[in-house]
Amino acid sequence: MAERRAFAQKISRTVAAEVRKQISGQYSGSPQLLKNLNIVGNISHHTTVPLTEAVDPVDLEDYLITHPLAVDSGPLRDLIEFPPDDIEVVYSPRDCRTLVSAVPEESEMDPHVRDCIRSYTEDWAIVIRKYHKLGTGFNPNTLDKQKERQKGLPKQVFESDEAPDGNSYQDDQDDLKRRSMSIDDTPRGSWACSIFDLKNSLPDALLPNLLDRTPNEEIDRQNDDQRKSNRHKELFALHPSPDEEEPIERLSVPDIPKEHFGQRLLVKCLSLKFEIEIEPIFASLALYDVKEKKKNKEKLEKLKSQADQFCQRLGKYRMPFAWTAIHLMNIVSSAGSLERDSTEVEISTGERKGSWSERRNSSIVGRRSLERTTSGDDACNLTSFRPATLTVTNFFKQEGDRLSDEDLYKFLADMRRPSSVLRRLRPITAQLKIDISPAPENPHYCLTPELLQVKLYPDSRVRPTREILEFPARDVYVPNTTYRNLLYIYPQSLNFANRQGSARNITVKVQFMYGEDPSNAMPVIFGKSSCSEFSKEAYTAVVYHNRSPDFHEEIKVKLPATLTDHHHLLFTFYHVSCQQKQNTPLETPVGYTWIPMLQNGRLKTGQFCLPVSLEKPPQAYSVLSPEVPLPGMKWVDNHKGVFNVEVVAVSSIHTQDPYLDKFFALVNALDEHLFPVRIGDMRIMENNLENELKSSISALNSSQLEPVVRFLHLLLDKLILLVIRPPVIAGQIVNLGQASFEAMASIINRLHKNLEGNHDQHGRNSLLASYIHYVFRLPNTYPNSSSPGPGGLGGSVHYATMARSAVRPASLNLNRSRSLSNSNPDISGTPTSPDDEVRSIIGSKAMDRSCNRMSSHTETSSFLQTLTGRLPTKKLFHEELALQWVVCSGSVRESALQQAWFFFELMVKSMVHHLYFNDKLEAPRKSRFPERFMDDIAALVSTIASDIVSRFQKDTEMVERLNTSLAFFLNDLLSVMDRGFVFSLIKSCYKQVSSKLYSLPNPSVLVSLRLDFLRIICSHEHYVTLNLPCSLLTPPASPSPSVSSATSQSSGFSTNVQDQKIANMFELSVPFRQQHYLAGLVLTELAVILDPDAEGLFGLHKKVINMVHNLLSSHDSDPRYSDPQIKARVAMLYLPLIGIIMETVPQLYDFTETHNQRGRPICIATDDYESESGSMISQTVAMAIAGTSVPQLTRPGSFLLTSTSGRQHTTFSAESSRSLLICLLWVLKNADETVLQKWFTDLSVLQLNRLLDLLYLCVSCFEYKGKKVFERMNSLTFKKSKDMRAKLEEAILGSIGARQEMVRRSRGQLERSPSGSAFGSQENLRWRKDMTHWRQNTEKLDKSRAEIEHEALIDGNLATEANLIILDTLEIVVQTVSVTESKESILGGVLKVLLHSMACNQSAVYLQHCFATQRALVSKFPELLFEEETEQCADLCLRLLRHCSSSIGTIRSHASASLYLLMRQNFEIGNNFARVKMQVTMSLSSLVGTSQNFNEEFLRRSLKTILTYAEEDLELRETTFPDQVQDLVFNLHMILSDTVKMKEHQEDPEMLIDLMYRIAKGYQTSPDLRLTWLQNMAGKHSERSNHAEAAQCLVHSAALVAEYLSMLEDRKYLPVGCVTFQNISSNVLEESAVSDDVVSPDEEGICSGKYFTESGLVGLLEQAAASFSMAGMYEAVNEVYKVLIPIHEANRDAKKLSTIHGKLQEAFSKIVHQDGKRMFGTYFRVGFYGTKFGDLDEQEFVYKEPAITKLAEISHRLEGFYGERFGEDVVEVIKDSNPVDKCKLDPNKAYIQITYVEPYFDTYEMKDRITYFDKNYNLRRFMYCTPFTLDGRAHGELHEQFKRKTILTTSHAFPYIKTRVNVTHKEEIILTPIEVAIEDMQKKTQELAFATHQDPADPKMLQMVLQGSVGTTVNQGPLEVAQVFLSEIPSDPKLFRHHNKLRLCFKDFTKRCEDALRKNKSLIGPDQKEYQRELERNYHRLKEALQPLINRKIPQLYKAVLPVTCHRDSFSRMSLRKMDL
Repeated sequence: MAERRAFAQKISRTVAAEVRKQISGQYSGSPQLLKNLNIVGNISHHTTVPLTEAVDPVDLEDYLITHPLAVDSGPLRDLIEFPPDDIEVVYSPRDCRTLVSAVPEESEMDPHVRDCIRSYTEDWAIVIRKYHKLGTGFNPNTLDKQKERQKGLPKQVFESDEAPDGNSYQDDQDDLKRRSMSIDDTPRGSWACSIFDLKNSLPDALLPNLLDRTPNEEIDRQNDDQRKSNRHKELFALHPSPDEEEPIERLSVPDIPKEHFGQRLLVKCLSLKFEIEIEPIFASLALYDVKEKKKNKEKLEKLKSQADQFCQRLGKYRMPFAWTAIHLMNIVSSAGSLERDSTEVEISTGERKGSWSERRNSSIVGRRSLERTTSGDDACNLTSFRPATLTVTNFFKQEGDRLSDEDLYKFLADMRRPSSVLRRLRPITAQLKIDISPAPENPHYCLTPELLQVKLYPDSRVRPTREILEFPARDVYVPNTTYRNLLYIYPQSLNFANRQGSARNITVKVQFMYGEDPSNAMPVIFGKSSCSEFSKEAYTAVVYHNRSPDFHEEIKVKLPATLTDHHHLLFTFYHVSCQQKQNTPLETPVGYTWIPMLQNGRLKTGQFCLPVSLEKPPQAYSVLSPEVPLPGMKWVDNHKGVFNVEVVAVSSIHTQDPYLDKFFALVNALDEHLFPVRIGDMRIMENNLENELKSSISALNSSQLEPVVRFLHLLLDKLILLVIRPPVIAGQIVNLGQASFEAMASIINRLHKNLEGNHDQHGRNSLLASYIHYVFRLPNTYPNSSSPGPGGLGGSVHYATMARSAVRPASLNLNRSRSLSNSNPDISGTPTSPDDEVRSIIGSKAMDRSCNRMSSHTETSSFLQTLTGRLPTKKLFHEELALQWVVCSGSVRESALQQAWFFFELMVKSMVHHLYFNDKLEAPRKSRFPERFMDDIAALVSTIASDIVSRFQKDTEMVERLNTSLAFFLNDLLSVMDRGFVFSLIKSCYKQVSSKLYSLPNPSVLVSLRLDFLRIICSHEHYVTLNLPCSLLTPPASPSPSVSSATSQSSGFSTNVQDQKIANMFELSVPFRQQHYLAGLVLTELAVILDPDAEGLFGLHKKVINMVHNLLSSHDSDPRYSDPQIKARVAMLYLPLIGIIMETVPQLYDFTETHNQRGRPICIATDDYESESGSMISQTVAMAIAGTSVPQLTRPGSFLLTSTSGRQHTTFSAESSRSLLICLLWVLKNADETVLQKWFTDLSVLQLNRLLDLLYLCVSCFEYKGKKVFERMNSLTFKKSKDMRAKLEEAILGSIGARQEMVRRSRGQLERSPSGSAFGSQENLRWRKDMTHWRQNTEKLDKSRAEIEHEALIDGNLATEANLIILDTLEIVVQTVSVTESKESILGGVLKVLLHSMACNQSAVYLQHCFATQRALVSKFPELLFEEETEQCADLCLRLLRHCSSSIGTIRSHASASLYLLMRQNFEIGNNFARVKMQVTMSLSSLVGTSQNFNEEFLRRSLKTILTYAEEDLELRETTFPDQVQDLVFNLHMILSDTVKMKEHQEDPEMLIDLMYRIAKGYQTSPDLRLTWLQNMAGKHSERSNHAEAAQCLVHSAALVAEYLSMLEDRKYLPVGCVTFQNISSNVLEESAVSDDVVSPDEEGICSGKYFTESGLVGLLEQAAASFSMAGMYEAVNEVYKVLIPIHEANRDAKKLSTIHGKLQEAFSKIVHQDGKRMFGTYFRVGFYGTKFGDLDEQEFVYKEPAITKLAEISHRLEGFYGERFGEDVVEVIKDSNPVDKCKLDPNKAYIQITYVEPYFDTYEMKDRITYFDKNYNLRRFMYCTPFTLDGRAHGELHEQFKRKTILTTSHAFPYIKTRVNVTHKEEIILTPIEVAIEDMQKKTQELAFATHQDPADPKMLQMVLQGSVGTTVNQGPLEVAQVFLSEIPSDPKLFRHHNKLRLCFKDFTKRCEDALRKNKSLIGPDQKEYQRELERNYHRLKEALQPLINRKIPQLYKAVLPVTCHRDSFSRMSLRKMDL
């Protein structure tokens, strides 16, 4: 494979060494130079820093001060510094769902309640990076954005899309077919008629001013203006972004914390009727989860009908009546099989269990409606089911003794399986109608569970919809964000069995009391739907006559915000008398019990089993529990628990967790300064507070996760507060920083581990991210401290913190020599107390900050307000956090590392807030933070970097997170800190990675981490500004004067600093990397990873290329950089990219390979040749293949440097290469042209050629694919696996060491398997999918018409823009040449790229600019084309002609203009334009011969246009020029007419080849053109796999070339001319040169093609050998090489000779192996009869068909073909081979006679024709036999059977350059019956002999022949023949000899039969013995019968032999005569 493409031969290392020698233009960044660090490239006076090390960054802040920009305003101004409003701190009021806030009205509130309420109501504090959205992290090239940017694109016109109007064209074709098929004898049509056609056609529009003499500069300027106008601004808008997973730098903004609602559904109760009309009915609905056995919702009650006499008396009592249930899942998912979890609604609907992560259910219930949800699995989606109206008729009587929840769950379970249980229930007929539907997003008229109106409540008279609170079956982890404080009471059962007295119809009255007086009942119990909102009491339903009733009520209470010890629940039990009796009160109290609400300061909830007192409780009972045996009280059942009740709280005030309660209580006690603190049973004194506080902080770990999450915001606020304001306890400042830090670390780790579903791609928990983003703020946000603080703590306290240096590890004792006092920028002066400081801050704020900031201070009541007036010291949170982190160790450090992102983000937000409150957001960055803080940050970053480096193999996942967290942190710091300092942090990280990399065997994992790190940092929104784009690279002042680079060998510039700067700008020089720091790092990574010698980094190619692509793409679409001047500055940061990509040229994917260019006659498919021969075609052969004037198939010439190092490079994938190239084009498009030009001037010729090669590749890479391809692709199915291979490779390459080489090597083959797909390799198919600008994320297969159109539109615009950029660059290169005048050698390269682009599929827009550039180039450097690059001139002619036949008018106009000017310039140079004439003619011939879809009509118009120019060209009117043009045009027109004929015969291969043959013959006097047509024929033959014929065409071509070469130069080793080739083919003599006087090879323009050279000849012969080999004619291969070997021997070319001998060895071994298996062809005589055939009438041909073609096949083919042409009824095939009598044929029909013929040889010829090849090569004579009898029948008896042998001679020997050859001579031989018999017997005898001696023996064959010879039944068998012809001696002496001959034949025959029998006997097994005996019997019979006939001799024949006296000589004469017989 090493030779696979000349292209891939790495530019040899010698070149690199040479360049080093010249030390000039080569970029110092080139990987070769890395290896030799002692070599200093262009960086004369700085030390080099290898690319693998980071350089010292520039001190950005200093630099900006010391280099003020000259530009005062203007677009560049904004590039210099971040905008002043870069960071904003915004307080945004949080949304409140309800019209009125849910905050309690109480004025006096407990501090904890106050904190909670503040936490739920304060504004969000958000730090906004105003331009963040423009960084790459937020600015992805998404489809929608792409589409937006693609709006208004012009539609590019491509010829390939403009299919000719099929119908009319087809009709013409059919018409032509119908017409007669005559071809004139010469290939010329009627000259006059052709001219007439031409004169009458219309020209295209002429280009204005084309013929004016305009100065070149002016032309260039005009071209430039036109090319630059209407260009597409954003290149990347046309190019899809590379296919990546979520980019690493993407950070989503966290969601705003909000209340959790699960899935909600809306239930409306429409009606409820019972059959029996009874007292008012109340209904309640609840949602139950059968699986979890939980009720999921609070209940909703409904009053059915009011007025009734009973209501007046028993109105407030109810009793249970009936129930039913609905299986909710059946409604929601009409799949009834979801039995796993089911949900039921009691008297309504039911619910399935769900998990918390699916969001919790909440539901809405209204007066007449109710809403519900489930948190079900995915199987049910409550947002999209079809609404349903249900009618339920089966209710069950609710039995008094079966009311408990357990009973209900049993029933619900039973309802879902038929069982006897339900049969025992009494049914009740009723009808319930309800609607169930998905809840709308924001329903109007909604009430919250607290009955507050939800916003959008337009009219309070409308019936509301009520939200029902959900009781989730699982914990829901969402922080509280709203105030909610509800209590639910569930009386469950009462046991009065042992109570004396009458107590049967029992109801329980429930009241919420704030004291013990009956009037102290609070109106906090929520009323039922039809009652008032709140009441003071609630009653349970009565179970008739039951002493131990079950209850199923739910009583909902609104808890007061602040509870005291006196709040309690009071339960009073009544007996209700139903009958109205006298003196009997309606209700009699029968017991009391209660529950105190607070116990030790904590809310009391849970299950209670309470004793019931018989009498009213005593005074002060409320603070005690009823379980306490109060003296003198009477209890039911001896104070046993008889009343079961459950109390549940849903509260965002009460944590209901002892550990949290204790922590909050202690912190609040500190705030309130109230001691002692009572917590539980403990009283904590002040002196003990510190220990308790610390232990309560560490005990937070033991708390339940759910409450921790619910109170997360408050909890973190308090912990942070303890860090910032260390509390003062007993006069001492207590430092809790460390404890709080540890607690935070452990809390966030708990969240991380337990809430995995909540992480983003970087592992950031969304709850924590939201906390930081919205909630966290620095506590001094509330500085309105109400009372002056004590003056004791003055400014001299440096923020109470640990004695710093004592505890720090020594390594962190970073030079802190300055004192910490007043140099500390955080303390301005020494305020007397922190209070003054606060006040001064507020004061300054009010003066110069906008008022909105003010308001936030005044409104917010301080979270930290110290009621005692003691304001503890204040620390800065970020400083304290950094310090704690740096000094922590062990498990704390580990848990902080695990969640580093959290602390980093906190720190950054704290820093921003600090700057904001201290008015430092605009302060110089160097003075923003104190030095010790910066030291801590540096230490922190350094240790974390070392963690990454040391642990990346062990803790991969953790290190990945840590790495991205660190990068995001540094990215954030760039917005707030000293940027030079941040750069130095980046450098320190780099340093640690680099030092580790040196020791790693497989570096890719670590490098990959570093890429992620860099990519995140570079996603900064001011990345461009950070790179100092406006600075010019000024070399740092150096002691010695600047010794600038020795000027590059051809530079025209003097050695001044100017050059130095230019070079530095394009190289990864130290100044570049220092000044453009981040860009330098990015490009360095690219250079290092793409370096072919970089071990083990192959898997990262895609990643690093994507990084660059991503950055450029983001700059491209960034509105800040849309101004071209700014874009040029941005592009300047990437100039070294050009050099880096130039270095990679040998590794880039070769897009040219996949690309079978239009208009290119490839005679032989190269792939076949390769597979056949195994080695690569040499360059010269490739040129030969290409057909005359076509660029080589291989890469452009500059790659043909022989490679000294054989190292095989890994090729990049197509996708990566494409990304790299688009980046290159972006830089070339946007960079400053003058800068580019200066640099190009400095480049060596070698490097400029590299650049041109790169452009050549770009042309192929971005070629337009064509609409048809998009349509075809649409029919392919693309799977997501498209990148699997790349991923797999990355995985393999990323993790192996020694196997790497192997994988790479195999990859070399893998990468480029030629595949038949439209775009070359599979790789290509991969990026093709991306071309579709919608990634198929939905995997939608069929794209709509419009989408395909759109894709084609984009692709067309991309191709146009890419090619225009290439054109721009070529123009710059040409200008460079004009300036230096020493680099003309590269103009050829420029032309090559231009020509290549013309050969590709281009838009009309591009082509007209391309032609303009080409015209300018020719006019500037005419001798370039006409004297040096003659081959290119030929190519240019071909391209121009190709476009002259375009279907698009503008393209034709420009192409004709270019062609005309080309002739004109050629004429002006030498007053003769033979060369262009010749080349144009040849080009047209080759175009015509090979192009399928060529349209002569369009070309005719172009020819007319050219004529018109000539007529209008006043300047040259007096010269011979116009006449010469006319001659040429007429000649071209003739060729064109031939083409039309060829088109007619497009379907008839023989006719087409005949026609081409005649055209070629017509050029007998014009060797170049004849050669062209021979090539065309070879191409046609190859297409049809006629390899032998293709080979013959090539041999003829070679003979033609040899003939002329021998005239030109006399070289002994070259063939003498055609004669030399006779052994290959006898036909070749027809190529003998016409006598010298007709054609002289020296004449200008004659034999000037590239073939008329020695290498051309060699190419043709090698190609011929290849074709012979494919045809299986190995003997001919040998003959061809006999001609070639002397040439190579003369050139001492051992390599070629070794290859040839290898091929010869192959050829001969194939002859041996394939002996007896080769088949070359089958021949048929075909005669045409009938006038329909035109000039084929009465012509006979021999056709050569592929081996083993049956007569029926060719007959079918010709009959079908001509039948289609003339009509099936007209064509007839003559079935016999008798001579045809023209008179007997129908004149209106066409007759074809086809006969099988065999090669015929005379006896003498058989001596030489020994092998199968001999007998099938150089054939000119063929024979066929026709049996007949004298009376006209074909067959008769033996004695009357005659036979006619017809021998045909053809005009040329087969194989020839065509597959049918005319019959020129015909002779017939007639055999008499006895001669026929002799032939038959000879044949039989031969068969016997062959079968007998066959090796290995073939018994079957043998027996078959024997059976036919000796079998008794053989009709007309041997015996009959003998009897007919030998029984009597013939009377006619003429027959004596025949008689004798036949007799001898029989003798021989019997002998052979005997041999065969003997042989058979030795072969058979025992089972065939009988058969053998039978055969032997038959043989003996036959022999006996023949004996007398054979032995009878004719005496007359033997007379002379008898006399012994005869002389010896006469005897011999006699015998000779006998032999003549």
